[in-house]
Amino acid sequence: MDMKTSTTTGRARAIVATLVLGIAGTASTHAQTIEQGLLQLEWGDPAPAAPGQAKSKSRFNARLVKDDGSRIALDPAQARKAAGDLYVLANRRVAIAFGAPGKTASSAPTIEAIVPADRTAQSAPVTAASARVAAAAPVNGVTRWVTLMCKFSDIGTEQKTQAFFQSQYGEGVGQLGHYWREVSYDKINLTGSSAYGWFTLPQPRSHYVTEENGEDKADLKKLFADCGAAADATVDFNSVQGVNMMFNGDLDGYAWGGGMCAPLEGRSNFCTRATWNPPWSFSNLAPLAHEMGHGYGLPHSDNSDGDSDTYDNPWDVMSDGWYNAVSDSTYGTRPKHINVFQRHRLSWVDGARQQIIVLGDLATRDIALDYAHLAGSGNVQMLVLSLSPQADPYATVVYTLEARKREGPYEGALAGDAVIVHKVQASGMAYSIDADVPPANRANNEGSMFKVGERWVTPEGSHAITVKAKTATGFVVTVGPPRAMSSPLPALVRPAPVSASSSSSIRSAPTIPVGARPSQPRCGALRGGTSVRCVVRER
Repeated sequence: MDMKTSTTTGRARAIVATLVLGIAGTASTHAQTIEQGLLQLEWGDPAPAAPGQAKSKSRFNARLVKDDGSRIALDPAQARKAAGDLYVLANRRVAIAFGAPGKTASSAPTIEAIVPADRTAQSAPVTAASARVAAAAPVNGVTRWVTLMCKFSDIGTEQKTQAFFQSQYGEGVGQLGHYWREVSYDKINLTGSSAYGWFTLPQPRSHYVTEENGEDKADLKKLFADCGAAADATVDFNSVQGVNMMFNGDLDGYAWGGGMCAPLEGRSNFCTRATWNPPWSFSNLAPLAHEMGHGYGLPHSDNSDGDSDTYDNPWDVMSDGWYNAVSDSTYGTRPKHINVFQRHRLSWVDGARQQIIVLGDLATRDIALDYAHLAGSGNVQMLVLSLSPQADPYATVVYTLEARKREGPYEGALAGDAVIVHKVQASGMAYSIDADVPPANRANNEGSMFKVGERWVTPEGSHAITVKAKTATGFVVTVGPPRAMSSPLPALVRPAPVSASSSSSIRSAPTIPVGARPSQPRCGALRGGTSVRCVVRER
């Protein structure tokens, strides 16, 4: 190591150590070691379950890839807690403060803090005013992906042609180039993306997929290294921002997305976004777009039914890509859009199209909330309701509202036209809110859609929203503090009229005991309480 490198590394370690130890409540001054490297995250998504069979759970791996190529496996639960928002650090250089090892010789050291060690700008820093709207690493401009078609040495089938994979990147409706432009409001594109192969891997499938604790486990590093090496003489990886690998046999029952490193282009540690796709995945654009979303650093979304299944929010391709999806005769199931908060994480929602209602704001106002898919909107498309700030800003909960419409090449099979509410909490996970009691297993029910005449109150009672009117471009939403009720009769909410045709009074329903009057219209549980609030439709 020369003097310049040594000085730079020492300065970086000093800065990082200051950052680590300066995070309130997260890092102990007794940290044993600080390691730097690339944070590598991998999400595993199972194939759709056959009728009558239980759905497999998602998988998740987190690793620190050091500069020498060695990897340190991270406990996901500890990593999420130590980072606050782990996913925003995906594919970025970080510093990790490790504590003392556990009591047994095999115990791994605890993770005390994870902080960024690069200077990547964040689109929405943590602030008291916004009560942690989001922390995001922007993804903008050209994101060139290459498809590598790799076949196991013992499987000769070639399910699709190179021309098919090349066409997936096209700019026509229903192709990935068009999809990512639309969902990002033209903030990113796939210009220059191309497909290569088929390349034959040096080993049979059994070399890459082994059994561990009675389950198949794919060695993602070996697959990436050997597939990349097979293509290295043909493909110029220097300008690549992502690699989609297509394999001609099943992996471990999962498709995978995230990031990976391997020796390529003469470099000992070439790191990039990556996806691993078996035939059921690459034959449909929805799961392929889902895995590319993981490559961009997006986590899963979920609904609010409280179970362990993260694939039951059909308002977001990063959750349920299969239900309420448009079918394509060439590319299978098309991807729907991503919820507006996840778009915001990647800095795709312009500031002019965001509005934050801070805690304690006592004004009652009408807000025109345009459909989230409209690229040229001049109104709000991301409405944020902030709750009580916590000592740890990443523990603060916010709610986001967006308008969705059943139309277009990707959204044409949605459950309906409605305002959709998501709860955003630790590590940036977004959970769609369901006003039905109990919540539905899949959030394509009426309870997940807030329509004209319906009212919802945040669980801690700080904000009330009423969907007042439907417009040509979305909805008008009345937002303000909940009205105090001194009697069992409902209080009238009389917002200022937007126009003569939409100025009607909407009643908020009284609070009733759980289980009472089962014939009532939709009733939504107030989280943290023992009562439900009816949501009444305007006739």
